[in-house]
Amino acid sequence: MRVSSRSGLPSLLLYLGIGVAMGQDGIGNVAFDNAELTQVIGYAALVVILAEGGLGTKWKEMRPALPAAAVLSTVGVAVSVGVTAAAAHYLVGLDWRQALIIGAVVSSTDAAAVFSVLRRLPLPSRVTGALEAESGFNDAPVVILVVAFSTAGPVGAWYTLLGTIVLELAIGAVVGLVVGAAGSLGLRRIALPASGLYPIAVMAIAVAAYAVGAMLHGSGFLAVYVASVILGNAKLPHAPATRGFAEGLGWIAQIGMFVLLGLLVTPHELGDDFWPAIMVGLVLTMVARPLSVLLSLAPFRIPWQEQALMSWAGLRGAVPIILATIPMVSGIEGSRNIFNVVFVLVVVYTLVQGPTLPWLAKALGLGRPAEAADLGIESAPLERLRGHLLSVAIPAGSRMHGVEVAELRLPPGAAVTLVVRDERSFVPAPTTVLRRGDELLVVATDPVRDAAERRLRAVGQGGKLADWLGTGAGPGGSPSGRAGTGGGVRSATKRTGSARSAGKRSGRGRWAGASGASGASGASGASDGDRSGGTRAGTGAGTAGGARSRAGGGGVADGPVRRLSGGALGRMRRRSGSVRTPGPGPEPEKRTEKGTEKGTGEGTKG
Repeated sequence: MRVSSRSGLPSLLLYLGIGVAMGQDGIGNVAFDNAELTQVIGYAALVVILAEGGLGTKWKEMRPALPAAAVLSTVGVAVSVGVTAAAAHYLVGLDWRQALIIGAVVSSTDAAAVFSVLRRLPLPSRVTGALEAESGFNDAPVVILVVAFSTAGPVGAWYTLLGTIVLELAIGAVVGLVVGAAGSLGLRRIALPASGLYPIAVMAIAVAAYAVGAMLHGSGFLAVYVASVILGNAKLPHAPATRGFAEGLGWIAQIGMFVLLGLLVTPHELGDDFWPAIMVGLVLTMVARPLSVLLSLAPFRIPWQEQALMSWAGLRGAVPIILATIPMVSGIEGSRNIFNVVFVLVVVYTLVQGPTLPWLAKALGLGRPAEAADLGIESAPLERLRGHLLSVAIPAGSRMHGVEVAELRLPPGAAVTLVVRDERSFVPAPTTVLRRGDELLVVATDPVRDAAERRLRAVGQGGKLADWLGTGAGPGGSPSGRAGTGGGVRSATKRTGSARSAGKRSGRGRWAGASGASGASGASGASDGDRSGGTRAGTGAGTAGGARSRAGGGGVADGPVRRLSGGALGRMRRRSGSVRTPGPGPEPEKRTEKGTEKGTGEGTKG
């Protein structure tokens, strides 16, 4: 793994070398030539690899690149097959059937190689999303083409082949959507008896998508990838553990597959097919792939730098070698030579492209600037309590560092109940400052579970100014500065010097002080009527914590509180008709040592 990380090579090539060393002409001298068994195991491993890749694909990165990826995996594959087959026929001297098989086999980018290399590079999300989606999508049409070209007898008419591809892809996509949506809905509604069953259930659903797609004569590979993308972005319980389990299974599948492919090859036979493989690979890498990218992405106006990188990043791996076993099983003439050509091509050009990809990205100026690290959030349902337990890990690069618990402004119904810091756990106060490395335990009711997670992620990306910076909605999903659940806007009658000192200044001259609504609960993690460190949640009609505040029905201002001038207050009155200035209420209780002040009257002065 260290060699792979430093060199940019898919580390699984090392396991391919282990297989070669164990096989014929190697130190193990193991005679293995069962192409049919290799194909079956390779298909099973590919299902697991696609499932792991789909579970790790972020929809927010994939969605903008989805149209480009779809065109690349269909039109781009067709262009690549045609150009590569022509080179194999005219330059190497293969007949058209063998040339078409080689063209189809090497036109598929390998999901395992792409995932293992690209996810370590700080590339723009559009490039990463397009390449990952392409590697997940293009296996399906390529398998159909290889099977069609490897069938005994004449190849069918092009329009028949095209219709078959479209039909199988459509069936696979629909099956993946249905199975993925049904599986995610079931896992979110039903609490399994043990947390360890969730990863197994997710992988079982992904495999079921492949089985259903294949039974309906559709593309099972497309079905499993689509279903896995849906499951991976559905905020399932124990999602991090599920991804870790799937990643482990993916590694086992890839290691076994590469070792088996290494056993299948006979090294002393590769000499005669070495130079034909180099010629075909050169045309594929320098002509076919760039041309397919250029024609496929022409309608999307993608910058030439990104197109150049995507042309070079079409990595090949175990998938083309597995597909090269299909003509061997079908008994096509020259199938052993086809396998050898594909094997040499994949190994040589992966050794060339993998290490140079980071250098090319840097030369093209496509390095992505450093971003705030995303939070690790794991959810566990509390079925009987109708709630969810969110475990939140604050990574080193998160902007949640330095934010107080009260400044999270979680929606009503969600609260931070426990903080684990330096292997010590404690119940936080509203003024507790969160730090890197902390683990939070957040309890949320069913209706606000998604809103709570959105808010946590927004603060992790944008800090306490998340609403102002446009990185997330306020509590309850409302945009910043608007009432979350109704209840009107209330303002205090005065703002004295003492009141001003009680509120907290939150940057840019704005006050993040008080908030309150009639009969509403206070800030997340604080009890009704409590105010700590200048943040107040009263049970009366209105509360001032150092600024004229706006509040929704939840009792906590869903956006940063600003000082309202008389003109601004008048405009709000005319616009909403719900602004009123409460009269003075009873005198508040004396402030405690912790700065807590309670009030239950019609209005409270800071």
